[in-house]
Amino acid sequence: MKLYALCDQDMLDSRGVTLEEYIAIAVKNSAEIIQYRNKNADIQYIKNQLIKIRQLYDGFLIVNDAYELIEYCDGVHLGQEDLRAIDTDIYKAVKILRSVVTEDKILGISTHNEEEVLEANNLDLNYIGLGAFRSTSTKKDILETLGDELDVIAKKSEHLVAAIGGVKLDDKFINVTYNVIGSGLLL
Repeated sequence: MKLYALCDQDMLDSRGVTLEEYIAIAVKNSAEIIQYRNKNADIQYIKNQLIKIRQLYDGFLIVNDAYELIEYCDGVHLGQEDLRAIDTDIYKAVKILRSVVTEDKILGISTHNEEEVLEANNLDLNYIGLGAFRSTSTKKDILETLGDELDVIAKKSEHLVAAIGGVKLDDKFINVTYNVIGSGLLL
């Protein structure tokens, strides 16, 4: 299993864990990628956190949503809603993103079903996040989980696949490149 660690600032704050402590845990667990997610802070705070992570971690650093901060990391990840906020046509949205997130950077999006995976096959992406695998405390709005279907759907992707949503360190998948482990599950 390859580990993609999701560092959610709200989760860290709710558990009283510092960014430094979290990065140390991610490194100890051999995380190849860390995604920093902060849905509530201003852009300057997120930038400062990315700089701090970069000082502590030399693997791939992805920022959630804040594509304007691409110069401080290796890539950007967006959810479906965030992608459609750029443009309701996701093909146009990805084209706009690729004008900022150039080919030397990583671009990934979340997918939740076979239809979105097949649609993503036609987009200029480096990977997709697929899930939710199971329910998770960090996302209250999950209506449906994929369970064992995740691996079946992942096989249909032409991009690298990261299993997302309620994934645990000991979960094993055949057609998945990375297990995305949220802050709560690494702590």
